[in-house]
Amino acid sequence: MHFGLDDKVAIVTGGSEGIGRATALRLAQHGARVVIAARRPEVLEKAAREIREAGGKVLHVIADVTSTADVERLVQLTVSQFGRLDILVNNAGTGRAAKFETVDDAMWQADLDVKLHAAIRTTRAALPHLKLRGGRIINVTTPGGKQPAAKSLPTSVSRAAGIAFTKALSKDFAEYGILVNTVCVGLIKSAQHERKAHELGIALDQHYAELGRNLPLGRVGEAHEVADVIVFLASAAASYVTGTSINVDGGVSGAV
Repeated sequence: MHFGLDDKVAIVTGGSEGIGRATALRLAQHGARVVIAARRPEVLEKAAREIREAGGKVLHVIADVTSTADVERLVQLTVSQFGRLDILVNNAGTGRAAKFETVDDAMWQADLDVKLHAAIRTTRAALPHLKLRGGRIINVTTPGGKQPAAKSLPTSVSRAAGIAFTKALSKDFAEYGILVNTVCVGLIKSAQHERKAHELGIALDQHYAELGRNLPLGRVGEAHEVADVIVFLASAAASYVTGTSINVDGGVSGAV
């Protein structure tokens, strides 16, 4: 299948590890020029090097998505380097899940800032460029935003807001030919799980096996499996798809 991504330009936030890195690599493999953004220089540089070694065109930008100035600089550097912007993947964020009584104001604010407000900032900065040719925005959320579990705060609330944000933008931006969708991600192999296995003092394979035991497909997903769905939504193959939320969770969620 031809995805029509040759020479398109994409920004991927949280692009140094996991889903972000896998997405940037997949986009580059399909001909897009990618800009990856994250806070940690050494991890970001490693991801950029891997994409270049695979033959991709990549720019890496150290940026904190909770900073408006950083986000605006990220978009400016992208357009200065590549002359355009076609695709925005709002992927930055990490899991925070706890009982309501244990979540204080600071935790609520931090979670909303890095997941919801960051997507608002990047979208605002990218919008003038996306309007020029009609573009794509893909927000990474979770099925918990549609079907919250116990002890899932504040993540389930911030992700629900991200899903609503996606659907509202799809209506607002349709007149410009900008398509906006969200991928709702379940348990996926990541550095976060690697760190958890280390804390528990167990082998990583054992940790993933235990996590996958209660999933309908019986295993934890791979980052590239999410990336493939994101690439589809960014591509010409999804030219009539907007305002959708696609679960990539191994069949966990009962909510579509």
